[in-house]
Amino acid sequence: MNIWNEFLSSVINIFKTSGFATNDWRNYIMIGIACVLLYLAIKKEFEPLLLLPIAFGMLLVNLFPIIMAPPETTLQLVSEYMTAHGGAAGNYATVMLNGEQYYQIPQVGGLFYYLYQGVKLGIYPPLIFLGIGAMTDFGPLISNPKSFLLGAAAQLGIFMTFIGAIFLGFTGKQAGAIGIIGGADGPTAIFVTAKLAPELLGPIAVAAYSYMALVPIIQPPIMRALTTKKERSIVMEQLRPVSKLEKILFPIIVTIIVSLLLPDACPLVGMLMLGNLFRESGVVGRISNTAQNELMNIITIFLGVTVGATATGEVFLSIKTIQIVVLGLLAFCFGTAGGVLFGKIMCHATHGKVNPLIGSAGVSAVPMAARVAQKVGQEENPGNFLLMHAMGPNVAGVIGSAVAAGVLISILG
Repeated sequence: MNIWNEFLSSVINIFKTSGFATNDWRNYIMIGIACVLLYLAIKKEFEPLLLLPIAFGMLLVNLFPIIMAPPETTLQLVSEYMTAHGGAAGNYATVMLNGEQYYQIPQVGGLFYYLYQGVKLGIYPPLIFLGIGAMTDFGPLISNPKSFLLGAAAQLGIFMTFIGAIFLGFTGKQAGAIGIIGGADGPTAIFVTAKLAPELLGPIAVAAYSYMALVPIIQPPIMRALTTKKERSIVMEQLRPVSKLEKILFPIIVTIIVSLLLPDACPLVGMLMLGNLFRESGVVGRISNTAQNELMNIITIFLGVTVGATATGEVFLSIKTIQIVVLGLLAFCFGTAGGVLFGKIMCHATHGKVNPLIGSAGVSAVPMAARVAQKVGQEENPGNFLLMHAMGPNVAGVIGSAVAAGVLISILG
């Protein structure tokens, strides 16, 4: 009988400590959302390098919330500790409580808590920019400097959404952090939010990276709605060749100008340009390859899973988070529209030499947005090759979003 009671007691204790008994019901909704995102990443291949780790991090934290738990501090009587450890003194801080001395003994936090510090402290975003710089060819932008204007126009979503967030009652700092989603640049969104509104870091990071992954779904309808068939069919002239000297001087000059004008943008722009200088200098091939591959892959894994792990049911399923997700979508749409509309202006100004579709790539999601411009253009004209032309606004958008981040931090920070 005692054995049977002990068995029942063990079964009950296992159930009480299981996720079925301890998890919030909202976590199960998030588990379902995570599974949908995993489906999109694996089956539909919607930017799986981003979406898959984010979705799995979301899945893990809602199954096992302790994986993101911060370390705790327990108290133990000094005399009891000394007895238990054979008189050995613990290297812990002590406090007096009710006339007795206690050790403050730290307990280890969850795995993702420690990995998340790279997000919280703003370490991962500049390292991601280092890798992006090492992988990016700024030749199309140097060859066609007018692309800077398209990249700037695509930042419209940032400032339109800033106004919308203020209207909904968010503070200025929170509105700035929400608005940066419109830059379609996950590392920049994390960097700005960590400085302006760290309490919103989870929802903003998930929204920014999710929309980056969903570029192929969100952008094409907007692009088609704002352009005519004739405009989408425009074939652009071949870009001029860019010399090696130009490619070497470009990152140095941009770093100097941006850092002097907007010091707050220096960590992002500086690391972006350092990575590009690794690539273009031709003298540090091993470092350039490491930045492009091993470092970039490691940071992407850490960033993805920890960003996803911020999306617990309790945090994510709230009115404020829903507002952020909606505003983020509007920011992305306004950014795409701003780039396309300015592309139409350039099209008319150049008497039909610029295809407005390349303006959509100014939202910064490299190289996804450029590939979408190429795809939509080829749907109208199979002989149309817009990829390299779209890469100009695309990389200009990366610089533009980092500059916009510097502006927001300097004004609101």
